[in-house]
Amino acid sequence: MLTNLPRGTNDILPGETERWQWVEEQFRVACRLYGYREIRTPVFEHTELFQRTVGESTDIVQKEMYTFTDRGGKSLTLRPEGTAGAARAYLEHSFYAEPQPVKLFYLGPMFRFERPQSGRYRQFHQYGVEVFGAADPAVDAEVIALARHFFQRLGLQGLQVHLNSIGCPTCRAEYRQLLAGYYQPLLPQLCEDCRGRFDRNVLRLLDCKVDVEYARTAPKLTDHLCADCQKHLETLGGYLRELGIAYELNPQLVRGLDYYTRTVFEIIDPTLGTQGTLIGGGRYDGLVEELGGKPTPGIGFAGGLERLLLILEKDPQRLPPATRLDVFLALLGSKFVPEGLRLLGRLRQAGLSADMDFLGRSLKGQLRYASKNQARFVALLGEEELSRGVVALKDMEQGGQVEVSIERLEKTLLERSNHR
Repeated sequence: MLTNLPRGTNDILPGETERWQWVEEQFRVACRLYGYREIRTPVFEHTELFQRTVGESTDIVQKEMYTFTDRGGKSLTLRPEGTAGAARAYLEHSFYAEPQPVKLFYLGPMFRFERPQSGRYRQFHQYGVEVFGAADPAVDAEVIALARHFFQRLGLQGLQVHLNSIGCPTCRAEYRQLLAGYYQPLLPQLCEDCRGRFDRNVLRLLDCKVDVEYARTAPKLTDHLCADCQKHLETLGGYLRELGIAYELNPQLVRGLDYYTRTVFEIIDPTLGTQGTLIGGGRYDGLVEELGGKPTPGIGFAGGLERLLLILEKDPQRLPPATRLDVFLALLGSKFVPEGLRLLGRLRQAGLSADMDFLGRSLKGQLRYASKNQARFVALLGEEELSRGVVALKDMEQGGQVEVSIERLEKTLLERSNHR
């Protein structure tokens, strides 16, 4: 039916959108405080961009991308994540010629064909940051601090930072061989996903939610890091302690995308089990070079807005109250519509949210409509009021009614509602 949503999509309705806007604004404020600038990339890119950056062996490329051929015969893909597009933009618009590092953030829809479940859709929304051009672990610490600052603005407490290093291409290559040797005799006991991932990306077996016990006893990459990667991890840990950010080293933590190197991290809500990951991120020092640029270090994180809002809605006090209408004009007859329209214009120009009836409702019907739309005040305007240049101003929250000069209505409403 044309009246049904496509599976895995969701309408965000009035009453919900205000909460989304509030969360998005808290993220924008946090990013601005840390010197990050917003970037908005297209919702589709050339398919090759994701094949080269996300990785041919990943579930995203193999199973989840929405790929189509346009009328010009080009293969395009709806973006499944934000980092690849940001890296492409970094090169295409010569951000490398600007003072480094380049610090970016984004908000927007992403697309993956996967099984819909609570907080996970096929069209979903991510918030994230990317930093290009700085290899110092101090930047890793800042990115984690920014995420924590954002969650603090939302009133989230008790979150945990999980940290790991997946090394550089050199030490990771040696570790892959060691890990493959560990898992090879276990293949018959592994789940179907792990058996499929063994040849494609053996590191992903550490992230399996089924074969957890095997992952716990697997060799730890942190025991096999090269000297530079080990120093990077230790220095980052020192910076986090300086910032008062507690963290837990988690040897099973890996990222599902091929472009990650060294630092990987997650921030989780431990009370939510497997659904408690709020953000995941890490360093991707080879990504820009993979796209044809010069070697450029990078780091970032991303999180899902749907999952974050589900967590916030468990405690409604964390979220702002629903948006209220400052004033509703109740007109006692259709002949007062011209005056009502003029008055609406004045109120809105003054920064007040204002509305009136357009369906010819009775006064009782208008008051009911105003109450349903949570109007703070109702201004009644009829023959008698207009002849005396006043409105009857009804306080819908505290009760009571007073007469106010039409000329002073904006000022009175601003004062009484403490409007900013």
